[in-house]
Amino acid sequence: MSPLLKPTLELPIPGARLRPWRFSDAAALARFANDRAIWQNLRDTFPHPYTPQDAEFFLSLVADDQRDLYLAIELNGVAVGSIGVHFKTDVRRRSAEVGYWLAQEQWGKGLTTAATRAVSDYVLAQFDVCRLYAVVFETNAASARVLEKAGYELEARMKRSITKAGQTLDSLLYALVV
Repeated sequence: MSPLLKPTLELPIPGARLRPWRFSDAAALARFANDRAIWQNLRDTFPHPYTPQDAEFFLSLVADDQRDLYLAIELNGVAVGSIGVHFKTDVRRRSAEVGYWLAQEQWGKGLTTAATRAVSDYVLAQFDVCRLYAVVFETNAASARVLEKAGYELEARMKRSITKAGQTLDSLLYALVV
């Protein structure tokens, strides 16, 4: 199955689901993504401040993407976060990287764990993937816990492997292997 067929996945939290991004999500995306606490734990390609133009650019990008999977984390009809799966190529073609973020007001409610479980199950069932992985900053204990609760195991601490906001940190490699 191709990521072109973007699924809607129900989550075990009332009013929550994963679904394809829509251009009508631009305002919510700009509002929730414009948070330094979110930016602090993501790659530098995720801008801060996060403007309405950044939201429109992202939505155009994902609308045209024919390789990877980008889904909105929706709660009660509003896109409050994102989860993506980036399929690898060449000798890593049976691997995929998972990444996510969630509006700060939704933290601690199990939504990211549910989303990670759902998208992991979906990808493993629908694609020729035997390894899903995620890399988290050592300072992001909450994200590490999300992955552990979703069945991922810590494989490695990569020493001084990332630099964010002028600080060089270790990162943690988590994987779900079948």
